[in-house]
Amino acid sequence: MDVLLPPGWVPPIGYANGIAVTPGRLVFVAGQVGWDANQRFASEELAPQFDQALANVIAVVAAAGGRPEHICRITAYCCDKPAYLAARPELGRIWRARMGRHFPAMSMIFVSDLLDSPGKIELEATAVVPPPGT
Repeated sequence: MDVLLPPGWVPPIGYANGIAVTPGRLVFVAGQVGWDANQRFASEELAPQFDQALANVIAVVAAAGGRPEHICRITAYCCDKPAYLAARPELGRIWRARMGRHFPAMSMIFVSDLLDSPGKIELEATAVVPPPGT
């Protein structure tokens, strides 16, 4: 996986502008909210929901034989921009705990609501899992 940075561009912080991958198994992860395997929210707060949603994304990728570093794109949908901005330091700690220093191509979209209540954030992702033994 190669991080793409056009010549002369300032490197982004916390994401990549683009990712190029070699052939592998494409994994498309549906939107994951901050509920557990039994579809129960443990918290109505943004940071714990983000933590669980990211864990859910990683679990789906793992079910395909992948690891967090195989995630090449994440789109986040969030219902509360002020809460997101206030939680950024905590979200960064959660990110580093689950993803390390791996920053895929990412988009953040603020929306009025999510289907699953009391969801505050939803993450969808794409991963490319290399063939076994590579």
